[in-house]
Amino acid sequence: MSATLDPVIHAPNRLQMCCMLAGVDTMDFATVREALDVSESVLSKHIKTLEEAGYLKIRKTPSEGRVRTWLALTGAGRKALKGHLAALKALMAGAAGLEI
Repeated sequence: MSATLDPVIHAPNRLQMCCMLAGVDTMDFATVREALDVSESVLSKHIKTLEEAGYLKIRKTPSEGRVRTWLALTGAGRKALKGHLAALKALMAGAAGLEI
């Protein structure tokens, strides 16, 4: 079975977020927002999409009188990202003769 692009992950901000989260156990909302350079509302929409797909889990903890939001890829999210990246790699291989 060949790898296929995952439409949930494929959106640029979600792909970047998944790649960032793949390298860590958890990352806080503010760090992700700053890295992606998006507003809180834009990031929240992407988080909701990933969470509804079962790719992301959210944990909230109190911190200095505020609630801090932590994000982590689930096992399903890591598997989906791996498949998506394999599909991208296959696409790139098909364009190997193209000079970039």
